Amino acid sequence: MNITFHGAARNVTGSKHLIKLNDGTGILLDCGMFQGLGEQTEEMNEHFGFNPKKVNHLILSHAHIDHCGLIPRLVAEGFEGNIYCTPATMDLTRILLLDSAKIQVQDVEYDNKHRARKGQPLLTPLYTEEDVTEALHLFKIVEYGEEYVLNENVKFNFTDAGHILGSAAVHLSLVEDGKTHRVSFSGDVGRYGDMLLKNPQPFEQADYILLESTYGDSLHKELGPIEDALLDIIKQTCEIKKGKVIIPAFSVGRTQELLYALNQLELKGVLPDIPFYVDSPLSEKATQVLMNHTEVYNKNVQEVLKVDANPFGFKGLKFIESVEESKELNDDPRPCVIISSSGMAEAGRVKHHIKNNINNQKNTILMVGYCEPNSLGGRLLRGDHEVHIFGEMYEVKAEVQSIKSMSAHGDYDDLLHFVSCQDPALVKSAFLVHGEYEVQQHFADKLRQKGFKQVEIPYQHQKVELK
Repeated sequence: MNITFHGAARNVTGSKHLIKLNDGTGILLDCGMFQGLGEQTEEMNEHFGFNPKKVNHLILSHAHIDHCGLIPRLVAEGFEGNIYCTPATMDLTRILLLDSAKIQVQDVEYDNKHRARKGQPLLTPLYTEEDVTEALHLFKIVEYGEEYVLNENVKFNFTDAGHILGSAAVHLSLVEDGKTHRVSFSGDVGRYGDMLLKNPQPFEQADYILLESTYGDSLHKELGPIEDALLDIIKQTCEIKKGKVIIPAFSVGRTQELLYALNQLELKGVLPDIPFYVDSPLSEKATQVLMNHTEVYNKNVQEVLKVDANPFGFKGLKFIESVEESKELNDDPRPCVIISSSGMAEAGRVKHHIKNNINNQKNTILMVGYCEPNSLGGRLLRGDHEVHIFGEMYEVKAEVQSIKSMSAHGDYDDLLHFVSCQDPALVKSAFLVHGEYEVQQHFADKLRQKGFKQVEIPYQHQKVELK
């Protein structure tokens, strides 16, 4: 039995981990899209590093595109097995993949206009809405805590990972030569004390652990309530400078947290009387999915629901649907807040909003989550004075700020808490995935200090024998 790491290996995107049993059974954990890796991105998304036809089962941890985004391409290239996930992940993945297909087609059309003028070869999208529809037929729902039997030698269950709606850690029981091997895959681990969701759940003892490490060298220091930080930025930009606040935010999770925080400000009577726009057709659908799965909320949100039936709605909020409405925001001089995807500012409508507002010092670009260093969001966060957007160079005159405490990824304390249910002496190997290499090296040391003797940091396409 072996496992090969085909994504999220010494980087934080493209999650794909393929377990192969001696009888040839192939089990793929996640099938994510690579994002924000510059010129490498397209090439990495076009080549899996394995034959999709030889994968028998796909188990999906959650609905973020860097974990599910290449599923339609996998199916188009010959995968015929079932795709297992939680009910909420199924609902979210449907709308995310359809949205991803639309964005890819739109972005390729936009890029091809420039490429055609320059005489460059035209691009094609990774997949279409038709490919997504075909893939959705293969999804099968598994509830948290349910033991699901794939065959006489393979069974698994999900525990709540607390990262986004429906997110799960995957726990496999694999039998070979009469011996049982237990493999746990964290997916992405959320924060203990999250604004909306329940805490990550403990899990049974594992022999091998695949553990995300996005913030393995960081602590999310709480400098104050998120609402206070948001309010300060909005007042400074919109009321004092008369500018716009542009917030790149993932449509699932981060957008709902922002809306919840803004709703809390309205309940306190301090929300500024300005327009608030959510410019992402997906976000309204994702918010409705979250409203339909109230079982995932923590106790604090459950209490809010007793006095406010819609914790994501408030005065002045408008969801933007059409492209025409989105474009009109660029011509509207009034101060406002625009929340738009994607969170790393690599694609979608937010990229256009940044392009149209980055050269005005009255405006603020507010980052509220992790950004891959080479993504547009990552370049803005590191303080680049000029950035490329749609092939053109733009001077960064707008103020760039961040609220790091809004990350849906746990910091190293959260990650250590997540594995504290394990006896380190019984874990044969812990594999760090979904993290930058330097960060992973720091986190590996922290795990060793906790008694995990064998901590490995696999590289892209590395195969490891599980004994």
